[in-house]
Amino acid sequence: MRHNKNYNHLGRQAGHRKALMSNMASSLILHKRIETTVAKAKAVRRFIEPLVTKSKEDTTHSRRVVFSYLKQKEAVTELFRTIAPKIAERPGGYTRILKTGFRLGDAADMCIIEFVDFNEAYTLGIAPAAAAEAKPKTRRSRKKSTDAVEDATVVDGAKKAAPKAPKAAAAKASAPKVAKKTNVGKKM
Repeated sequence: MRHNKNYNHLGRQAGHRKALMSNMASSLILHKRIETTVAKAKAVRRFIEPLVTKSKEDTTHSRRVVFSYLKQKEAVTELFRTIAPKIAERPGGYTRILKTGFRLGDAADMCIIEFVDFNEAYTLGIAPAAAAEAKPKTRRSRKKSTDAVEDATVVDGAKKAAPKAPKAAAAKASAPKVAKKTNVGKKM
């Protein structure tokens, strides 16, 4: 019986599974993002998170321990030189799994696993500390208040200024039409 043994064997023998995890973790470190199945991504996340935590302390011992798992010098140096300084203040949760749908051949549930701090689309190209200080966005339109101020100009004497055409309508008419992005057929 295998009660309370929560480990996904991924349908492989122990040696094959260790080699798979080592290779996938090295690829993730070198490329910062890989595409794989959800089951493998969850297994890689459990494999790599302790190694990233160990890389925060740059000692010979921690380098040797990480090398015993990864078995690639390039991946170890990349982990200690580029990734560790960037995630130094993060207490955990270094990776993110984004589901992408199903594979065409066998309908396997596919995803992208990536390092959180290395995705410019989410950090918008600014540092995480600067992102926290960024101005909060509101859902209210600021166009109405500026148009009202422009329309309410004071004119000398009996002359009255003709109201200007709203800028938003002119900008909307000249803007090209963009197709909406839909999630039809994707499981989220």
